[in-house]
Amino acid sequence: MTADVKKDGGESFLELLEASWDISADPPQRGAIRPATILQITDDEIIVDMGAKRDGIVTAQDIERLDETFRDSLKVGDKVYVYVINPQDQDGNLIVSINMGLQQQDWEEARRLLDSDEVVEVSVEGYNKGGILVKWNRLDGFIPSSHMISVSSGLQGEDRRDAMDGIIKTRLGVKVIEVDQSRRRLIFSEREAQREWRAQQKAKLLSELKEGDIVEGTVTGLRDFGAFVNIGGADGLIHVSELAWHRVDHPRDVLNVGDEIKVYVLSLDRKTNRIALSRKRLMNDPWENVMEKYYEGQQVEGSVTNVVDFGAFIALDDGLEGLLHLSEMGDGTLKEPHSYVKKGDRLQLRISRLEPEKRRVGFTQRWGTNQPILTDTTEAEVPAEIPTEIPAETPAEQE
Repeated sequence: MTADVKKDGGESFLELLEASWDISADPPQRGAIRPATILQITDDEIIVDMGAKRDGIVTAQDIERLDETFRDSLKVGDKVYVYVINPQDQDGNLIVSINMGLQQQDWEEARRLLDSDEVVEVSVEGYNKGGILVKWNRLDGFIPSSHMISVSSGLQGEDRRDAMDGIIKTRLGVKVIEVDQSRRRLIFSEREAQREWRAQQKAKLLSELKEGDIVEGTVTGLRDFGAFVNIGGADGLIHVSELAWHRVDHPRDVLNVGDEIKVYVLSLDRKTNRIALSRKRLMNDPWENVMEKYYEGQQVEGSVTNVVDFGAFIALDDGLEGLLHLSEMGDGTLKEPHSYVKKGDRLQLRISRLEPEKRRVGFTQRWGTNQPILTDTTEAEVPAEIPTEIPAETPAEQE
């Protein structure tokens, strides 16, 4: 029988033979990506069904290029995408690549991201004089120094090397700004992603946080109205009234940028993505046991937290804060307090009034100017306005 022998359908035997080797009516072309099902896995190759007349072969070299964890997870029946390297090699085999199929998917995804505002994460793998080398999925990428935030572009020499070493193996939020697959060029920008990244991180954090949680954070900014603290990639605000139990004139009086602190999650507003934090809620409230520690007439030492026209506010070391009125300063004849005390001064005082139910305490410097100072003497020597029943365990005069 020869190749030109016709069958009933009018086709020659040679045509039928060639058709049996034809891949399909729509044969895969070089560079195409096709879905496939794994039929067999050996040490040397993986056989896949592509819905064609011939099965695809993934070579040992391509298998070696796969991520070890992904490679070990593959099993018969898995669905994968393959890249057609050679529709028909010299032995008639259909050679495909799982690794390039995955990479091609990443390139297509990178092109989609180029036209979107989406932020993705990359892993920092290294750096050179122009910027940092990163990994995104299965592709290598690059962030130019001018597009970095984590490391200032103004750093030079050893300072720059130390900063670069410090971000190796960390993950950064970035946006795709250039894709050129033919040159294998994938460029990211951390700077352009900053706003979107923070919004994403805050939304994620808000979904995980609960009111009452205690978390650690880093102080990132100080304003008149409070302190911003970064907790897990998003900033929350400690209002100035939540910084301490005593009056805080400005956050810089108690915190510095870069301080690492624990904070209490006071409230969450998921509609506006706002996180309210507190520092003082993690401190002991000085009013809880005030009557056990203090009494009227007791000598104490405190710091001036604020000076106003009618006097000065004084905070004791445990945060208990009260007023030293102008009339109780010095000998009581001062006309204004600003020339007498300033913020930060340490003063020796006595407690003149203690009202825990109103959370108020008053101080004086005039105690004893026209009456004897309270001492361990007889009850008759105690000034009338001082309680005569002083707890036995509390000495009347602090040494």
